[in-house]
Amino acid sequence: MKILVVNIGTTSLKYRLYDMQSSAVMAKGLVERIGQAGCCPNYEAAISQCLGDILGDSKPLKNLAELSAIGFKAVHAGPVTGARLVDDVVLKAMEEFTFLAPAHNPPYMAAMRAFQSQVPSVPLVALFETAFYGELPESTITYSVPYEWKEQLGIRRYGFHGASHRAASERAQELLGRKDIRHISCHLGGSSSIAAIRNGFAVGTSFGISAQSGIPHNNRAGDVDAFAALYAMKRLNLSVDEMAEILSSKSGLAGMSGGTGDMRDIEAGIAAGDHRSQLAMDVFVRAIRNYIGAFLVELGGVDVLTFSGGIGENGASTRAAVCKGLEAFGIELDAARNAAARNEAKLSPDGAKVPIYIVPADEERIVARAAAQVVTA
Repeated sequence: MKILVVNIGTTSLKYRLYDMQSSAVMAKGLVERIGQAGCCPNYEAAISQCLGDILGDSKPLKNLAELSAIGFKAVHAGPVTGARLVDDVVLKAMEEFTFLAPAHNPPYMAAMRAFQSQVPSVPLVALFETAFYGELPESTITYSVPYEWKEQLGIRRYGFHGASHRAASERAQELLGRKDIRHISCHLGGSSSIAAIRNGFAVGTSFGISAQSGIPHNNRAGDVDAFAALYAMKRLNLSVDEMAEILSSKSGLAGMSGGTGDMRDIEAGIAAGDHRSQLAMDVFVRAIRNYIGAFLVELGGVDVLTFSGGIGENGASTRAAVCKGLEAFGIELDAARNAAARNEAKLSPDGAKVPIYIVPADEERIVARAAAQVVTA
């Protein structure tokens, strides 16, 4: 069985082709700057380029009949979750929740419709990022607002980055050689989140109803007192859509630092003595530590801590700041290992109470497996 996994960005299409029998990656590629002048004009053209790379003589697949499914790491469709064949019900639900995922849902819907048009014979499967959080207790997902909002509008905590946290959970179980573990998973990157996992099941997430929540992101706000936004709207005469744009694209690390929000730029600013860069880093680290503390209580301790994502895998200084002073909880970094770590690596000293690992994000494998299960069923 061959599964093509497509990861859609606002201006990019990244893909991996999997042979599910051997778990091998047969091909991978990236189409960038979609819709920008002089580049790939639209998702239809990007998809044609992707299919052209993998189909034909001397290519991974001889013809389209060898492709069993196309999988998508979809983000938000509210109560429509899990791994689902992409149909009108799925697309309608994604449309209804687009306001809560403005950077993610529109490009995914555009790509899904383009694939439906170009390869109608191939099943499309969406694995929603919310799927990993299906076992969260009702007290965890419920906001302290009128209860009817949850029933009528789907206003509740959902959680995202599910494929990344699931992959980290499975790998942590392999590394420790057992499944009964209390795990705090830190996915840190342009978009960041923390998950509390017990025995392979999520019991807590830093994300709420939208991908703008939780800890600060590159240019998305993270947790903000709702009345702060309402007050700014009243004082600055902002509409709902204008405030949504600010919270989803002009806040987070970029809003605090006054720069791009890229952690490499933040660290360069800190090295140059820039106060706002240092402030952005401090707020980011404090938010991560707050959730780690909350999840230590939720789990009753921790057996393993993992870091994934671009910052989690490459940001030695961020990891050091997050773990600083947590030795009383068994969380201790080996400074030399942390500084030298590349790819998957152990960061804690031998014999430490809580092993700490870098576990590179492996979301595409999780999506490929889910897609294979759906089309097999």
